[in-house]
Amino acid sequence: MPIIDLYSKRKKCIEKGDQPEIYQYDDLPIAFRRQIVHIWDSAIGVYLASSFGAKIWCQVHNLLTRELGLFELSSGFQVDPFEQCKEFLLHKGTSVENQLDLIELTFKFINVVIRQKLEKPIDWDEIDFKRKLSQQPDEAISELNYRFREHGIGYQFEGGQIIRVDSKFIHAEVVVPALGLLSNSNFIGPEQEFRSAHEHYRRQEYKDAIVDALNSFESTIKSICDVRGWEYSKTATAQKLIEVIFAKELIPKYLQDYFSGLRNVLVSGVPTVRNKTSGHGQGAIPVEVPEHLAAYVLHLTAANIVMLIEAHKAQP
Repeated sequence: MPIIDLYSKRKKCIEKGDQPEIYQYDDLPIAFRRQIVHIWDSAIGVYLASSFGAKIWCQVHNLLTRELGLFELSSGFQVDPFEQCKEFLLHKGTSVENQLDLIELTFKFINVVIRQKLEKPIDWDEIDFKRKLSQQPDEAISELNYRFREHGIGYQFEGGQIIRVDSKFIHAEVVVPALGLLSNSNFIGPEQEFRSAHEHYRRQEYKDAIVDALNSFESTIKSICDVRGWEYSKTATAQKLIEVIFAKELIPKYLQDYFSGLRNVLVSGVPTVRNKTSGHGQGAIPVEVPEHLAAYVLHLTAANIVMLIEAHKAQP
């Protein structure tokens, strides 16, 4: 099922530019939760007596109420377990942790039980159930993860469970500090490029994410050079820019000896990834950039930016 890039979404992305963080973890917006219900409808189906989907909703309801120590998920008049789950997810009194419990549990069923059912030979008693599903398990999981990124929520469904995004690229320890350091007026350009890299990543535009990550890295060095009056070629590549800051001992010589591999990390990390995947054309055969590579580049870029700006601040 295609995801539509609406005007309102593009406008919202522009307006979010001044937020201090890329992801948040303490709120699941109502629009996001309603989108989850839509995925349930297309990947599991609503409750229909005696259907395979009905069996799943009964199991989801029974497992969750048992684990949470409840008799029912909804205090209303809903008897249908699908409606109980739906109301539990949409109710403003449900904690984020319990909302995630329910989302994770339902997607475990989609990932395992629904997948196994769809892979079996046609069962004529349940063919109506299969025909009514408009999303395959992989499509449903892909949309869930897209919706997390779309709303700036720092979770993903991977390996059969929901994990925090910062467990992938150290969001709290590296990305947020990088954003904080870049918020200085001397680093407006690299800050915009760094945020743009994350926006591309959220939209699954991984090549563009890598390009903007390198641009932000290079712009950070140029901004430091501008502040300190160090000369450099306006067309200098990342490697040439790194040579300037090493020559000026932005990283002191005694630390260069200690970090004997630092130059190699800086020269062959972000710049090389960009050059080999998205920087100089892709030739006759399109080059696909996987999500994990883009995440690694964002992580590496953030770590380099933090190190460079902290080194700049530490100098007189």
